[in-house]
Amino acid sequence: MATDLSPARNRRETLVFHVSDVHFGLEDTDAIAWVKREIAEKRPDAVAITGDLTMRARHREFEAATQWIRSLDVPITVEVGNHDLPYFNLIERFFTPYKRFKGVESVVEKELDLPGLAIVPLKTAVRAQPRFNWSKGWITDAALTKCLDAIDALPEGVKALVAVHHPLREVGTKGTALTHGGQKALTALAQRPVLGVLSGHVHDPFDLTQETVHGPVRMIGAGTLSQRVRSTPPSFNELRWDGETLTVRARNLGDVSTRDMQIDDVPEDAMPPRQPGEPVAPVNQVPRTDPPVH
Repeated sequence: MATDLSPARNRRETLVFHVSDVHFGLEDTDAIAWVKREIAEKRPDAVAITGDLTMRARHREFEAATQWIRSLDVPITVEVGNHDLPYFNLIERFFTPYKRFKGVESVVEKELDLPGLAIVPLKTAVRAQPRFNWSKGWITDAALTKCLDAIDALPEGVKALVAVHHPLREVGTKGTALTHGGQKALTALAQRPVLGVLSGHVHDPFDLTQETVHGPVRMIGAGTLSQRVRSTPPSFNELRWDGETLTVRARNLGDVSTRDMQIDDVPEDAMPPRQPGEPVAPVNQVPRTDPPVH
């Protein structure tokens, strides 16, 4: 089990656990049990889950996810991921896409107010979009406006962490944009008191800076707690905010250092790297075969 070598928690310090891509249905049972123990022991001020609670949005997967979330007993916000929208039932996907969140609907896309810090959601998973690959991100004008209005309404001096599912990377990937409207969103966020953008989707952690015409924005990605690993073991991010500095630690069961856990670019998807030039973490734990998806 990974050992926590971080200093004792300062009472004025805000502790947030950033969890993503648990994929109930293909969850890593050891990993989720470990995270539950860590939450019970360290009592973070909040847990931000940035999407893909389930594998195929099946009812039994949501039931397992709901049971796990309710057992954590801390303030939680859950962002919707592309895997959380009905996969087989297109009628439900179009007309009642969030129906299966029953049981945890009170924490879905919930803004959390912490001492000097707020977690503000920005929805990137949509029920449909005008391109073939619906697994990618798409930021609507309405979603962006809602997020920006929430940030603008924060009391003076309060900083924001923006919770999304898809990394807001629009260029630099092969093929089409990973998140349509991502650069527009980053440009708007750069003009506001945003500490960083928390995301998931790609199953490897990262801590990168994206430049915009209005300045840089920090992008922080969490790994996965599922069997669908990419190039790093299952992990979550431990975020600490002391009022001046936001530190990020990629916690994992393998005692791998944060630096060796993090990739240096955003890949196109969560599949293990099979082509030259695809981002791979220094730990390089790429599975020999692609993980199961069904």
